[in-house]
Amino acid sequence: MNEIQQIENPLSQNFTIKSLLKFAFPTILMMIFMGLYTIIDTIFVARFVNTNALSALNIVCPINNLIVGIGTMLATGGSAIIARKMGAGKQTRASQDFTLITSIGVLLGVLITVFGTVFIDKIILGLGASSILFPYCKKYLFTLLLFTPASILQVIFQNLIVTAGRPEIGMLIGGSAGITNILLDYIFMVPLQMGIKGAAFGTGISYIIPTVIGILFFSTNKSSLYFKKPIIDISVLVESCTNGFSEMISQTATAVTTFLFNNIMMKILGENGVAAITIIIYTQFLLSTLYIGFSIGVAPVISYNYGKQDNKQLKNVFSICIQFILFVSVSVFVIAFIFGSPLVCVFSEKGTSVYEIARNGFLIFPFSFLFCGLNIFTSATFTALSNGKLSAILSFLRTFVLIIVLLLTLPNFLGVIGVWLAVPIAEFITMIVALAFINQNKEKYHYI
Repeated sequence: MNEIQQIENPLSQNFTIKSLLKFAFPTILMMIFMGLYTIIDTIFVARFVNTNALSALNIVCPINNLIVGIGTMLATGGSAIIARKMGAGKQTRASQDFTLITSIGVLLGVLITVFGTVFIDKIILGLGASSILFPYCKKYLFTLLLFTPASILQVIFQNLIVTAGRPEIGMLIGGSAGITNILLDYIFMVPLQMGIKGAAFGTGISYIIPTVIGILFFSTNKSSLYFKKPIIDISVLVESCTNGFSEMISQTATAVTTFLFNNIMMKILGENGVAAITIIIYTQFLLSTLYIGFSIGVAPVISYNYGKQDNKQLKNVFSICIQFILFVSVSVFVIAFIFGSPLVCVFSEKGTSVYEIARNGFLIFPFSFLFCGLNIFTSATFTALSNGKLSAILSFLRTFVLIIVLLLTLPNFLGVIGVWLAVPIAEFITMIVALAFINQNKEKYHYI
C-alpha cells in the first residue's frame, strides 16, 4: 500500500526542469495573486481615500505580519513534518498531524481577535500612529482583526494543499481570493464610500474564500491528505513551531522593521515619507512573490525526497532550483529598476511629494532583488530539510538583525538614502552567509 501511495503521489516523480516548474507554477501564481490582493488595498486606499490612509495601512501592517507569521510558521513547519511522513509511507499519521496543526491555527486566531480588539487603542498608539493617522488605523485594524482565524487558516491551507500534491487547487484559491478582494474593494470603497474600513472588509471577506475551499478540499480528499481525528501530540506542535520558526522570525522581523521604517520616515519626511515607504514595502512584497511562491512550491518535493532518502533526485531538484532562482533574480531586478516610475504612478500621481520620494527610492532599493531570492530559497530549503536552526538564522539576519543595525546607523549619515540602502546591504550580507551554509551542509543533506 505504501509503495502504491508513493507511485501515485506527484511528489515522487523524477522531476525535470520543465516538470518541476510545472509543479511549482500554480504555487507561484497563487503567491502572485496573494501579492496582488495584498497590494490592491494599498492602491485603492491611495487613489480613493488619501495618502494619510495609505500611511495608516503601513502603521498597522506589523500586526498583519504577526498574524501571517503564525500561520506561515504552522504551515511550513508542519509541511516539512507531514511531507516527510508521507515520503516514509505514514499516510494516516500525516493526516492526523495536519488536523492537529489546523486546529491550533483556529484557536490562535480566535485568541488574537479577542485580545487584539480589546487592546486596539494601546496597540495602535504603540505602533507610532500620529493623531492624524490614529482614526484611519483604528477603522482598518479593528475590521481586519475580526477575520484573523480565516487569515491564519488560508495560509495553512494554501501551503498544505501543495504538500497534498494539488498545487493547482492552491492556484484556484489564490486566484479566487484575489479577484474577490479586488471586486469588494471597489464596491465598498467607490459606490458605497466606506473608505479605509471598506478596504479591510474586502480583504477580510477574501480570506474566507480560500478557507472554505480548503475545508471542502480536505474534508473530501482521501488520497493523500485529509482531515482525520488528531492525536494530541505536543512533540508535533513543538517541531512544527521550531522548524517553521524561521518563517515566524521573518514575519516578526518584518513587523519590527516596518515599525522602524515608519518611525524613521516620519521623523525625516513626515506622513508623506511614511506613504512613500508604504509604496516601496508593498511593491517589494509583490515582486518577491516569485521567489516565495517557487520556494513554497518546491519545499514539499525537497522534504519528500529527503524523507525517502533519494539523494539523486534531491540533487537534481536542488540544481534546478538554483538555476531558476538566479534567472528570476536578475529578471526581477531589471523590471523593478526600469519600471520603477510606472509602479509608483499606480499609487501616487507624478509631481506629488509622495511620488518623488518613492521614485528616488526605486533607484536604490531594487538592488535587493539580486540577492533576496537565494536567501528566501535557502531558508525555505533548510526548513524543508527540518533544519529550522539554519533557516531561522538566515531569516533573522536578513529581516531583523542587519536591517535594524543599518536603519539605526545609515540614516544618521546619509539621511533618506540610508533608509533605501538598508535592505540591499542586508540582503547581500545574508547571501554570503547563505552560500556558506549551503557549502557546509552539502555532505549532510547530499543536495549537491
